[in-house]
Amino acid sequence: MSQPPPPTQPARPSLPPAESWLDGVPTPAQQRQDRYALAAFVTSLPGLVPIAVVLAGVALRRIKRTGGRGKRLAYGALVVSLCWVIAIGVAVALGLDGERRAGIGRTVSISQVEVGRCFDADLEAEALRVVRIADCAVAHTGEAYATVRANLAGLSAEQTGTVATQQCATAFNAFVGKPYERSELDMYYVVLEDRAVADGNVLCLLGMPGLRLSGSMRGSQR
Repeated sequence: MSQPPPPTQPARPSLPPAESWLDGVPTPAQQRQDRYALAAFVTSLPGLVPIAVVLAGVALRRIKRTGGRGKRLAYGALVVSLCWVIAIGVAVALGLDGERRAGIGRTVSISQVEVGRCFDADLEAEALRVVRIADCAVAHTGEAYATVRANLAGLSAEQTGTVATQQCATAFNAFVGKPYERSELDMYYVVLEDRAVADGNVLCLLGMPGLRLSGSMRGSQR
């Protein structure tokens, strides 16, 4: 007598590995915005280029490894940083060109200093022959503030000094806003022998020996 067949068991399909269920589903690390990418973009906006570039590089390496978000922010930080570099380069180039056109840094004879120009020189020297043109916005030793007309024909050296001083003192008061005799500034003059009287034959300058000025002394009342 044959034995009845054993009851059949329902076939149980094999389950895929648990990790395969996550295919296509972002992990928490992938959903999160990379903090380095965000920091790179934020620091790039005010022009902190070195910091922004380093943070963007770190962010891109992290994103490549983890698959996180923030690649656009990292690349955006690099683009903004590049714009800053270009802007700074253009500004520096324009500034240097402006200085070149203004003659800043050029060494000239004291008699060639134009009114309104500042200069660097040793004001305590017995004979001042050459100066270096300086930017009035930065520290400098002196400034040419006027040319005046003085009839110096036939005068002695002492008389020439008296007349030139009087004329420059009048221009000093109008320029600085304070009489020369009450000012802390010193005054100098250069007789321009190659200049016609009608054009102003005395160049007037001011400064403070041993000290440096900041900005033009026009209206300073010093």
